[in-house]
Amino acid sequence: MYTIALIPARYASERFPGKLMQKLGNETVIVRTWRATLETGLFRKVVVVTDSREIFQEIVSHGGEACMSTGRHLSGSDRIAQAAVHYPKAHVIVNVQGDEPFTSAGPLKALLGVFEEQDAGSVDVASLMSPLSDPGEFDNPNVVKVVTDRQGFALLFSRAPIPYTRDPEGYKAKAFRHIGVYAFRREALLRFASLAPGPLESSEKMENLRFLEYNMRVKMVEVPGYTKGIDVPKDLEEAGKMLNPA
Repeated sequence: MYTIALIPARYASERFPGKLMQKLGNETVIVRTWRATLETGLFRKVVVVTDSREIFQEIVSHGGEACMSTGRHLSGSDRIAQAAVHYPKAHVIVNVQGDEPFTSAGPLKALLGVFEEQDAGSVDVASLMSPLSDPGEFDNPNVVKVVTDRQGFALLFSRAPIPYTRDPEGYKAKAFRHIGVYAFRREALLRFASLAPGPLESSEKMENLRFLEYNMRVKMVEVPGYTKGIDVPKDLEEAGKMLNPA
């Protein structure tokens, strides 16, 4: 497969404006994310897609490839779809979030493996999930949950605590956190960006629901966990401690 990684990098952020240009050690968050993705060795190209001239110059000055996006985008996947038209050779396009400086090869390799399985022809999009056992996270609307069918295809994503356990003393289904990293077939990504958000996406403010509302098949891959991104200033502080443990 010809695989590429596109990293959506929006400068604005409601909870942490300009976070991608914050220093983490001796490099910015976006440079660390770009470099970590490149160093997985899984991609023919790793490109940062941004609305910010500052981020564009930051990547190019470090020898990376970047392209500017134009207009308003509802999600990171909408943003990278605009850039995907410039890479017609790509069979699979992975959306790696720009605030994931500790991106590693293992989960991404498992994600790409979906497109080499027997049922690969029925997969439009692949994504990651990890077991969820903390009751606080299960009830937290900022933690997205997913339920799947027996073949591992997503049935529903929600900020609500799903699956609901009606009888606490009876059977309790396993809960999973959705990790927002996607691998798209190129044609599926372009189709996704051409579709208007439906009522579920508009209600929960989650792009992954657009796949389901338009009958796009999303194969979920279970991984033990995934590195935490930089969402708020405290996350940057914790990431710094990971780089330089006491």
